[in-house]
Amino acid sequence: MKIKKLAISIAIPVISGFIVGLISSSYTNYTELNLPSFAPPSILFPIVWTILYTLMGISAYLVDDTKSYNKRKALSIYKIQLVINLLWSIIFFVFNLKTLAFIWIILLIIAVVSMIRNFYNISKFAGLLQIPYLLWLIFASILNLSILFLN
Repeated sequence: MKIKKLAISIAIPVISGFIVGLISSSYTNYTELNLPSFAPPSILFPIVWTILYTLMGISAYLVDDTKSYNKRKALSIYKIQLVINLLWSIIFFVFNLKTLAFIWIILLIIAVVSMIRNFYNISKFAGLLQIPYLLWLIFASILNLSILFLN
C-alpha cells in the first residue's frame, strides 16, 4: 500500500467536503428550517460526511491501485459524482433551491449507483465500501423532499 497516495485519495474528498461545508453553513442554518421528526441533529452531518468522504477516498485508491483497464472509466464516474455531491450543498443551502436540490440528489444517487457498479467490477471491497454512502444518500433524498414540503 502506498501511504502517500492513499492519504491524497482520502484528503481530496474530505477537504473538498469541508470547504463546501464551510461555504454552505454560512448561508442557511439547518436548525432554522422546518424539519421532519426523523431529521438528525446538525452535529451528526459533519461526522457522517467525514466518514463517507474517507470511505470514498479509500475506494478510489483501491480502484486506482489496480491494473484494470476499466479503472479510468470508474475513476471518471467517481470524480463526476464527487462534483455532483459537492454542488448539492451549494444548491440546497447557498441558493436555497430545494426542488432543484432534490432533483440533483436523485442525479447523484444514479451516479453513485454507477460508481458502485464500476468499482465493484474492479474491486469488490471498493464497491462495497460505498454502500453506506448510497444508503445515506437515499435517506438524505427523503430528508430533502420532506424539507421541501415543510418549508
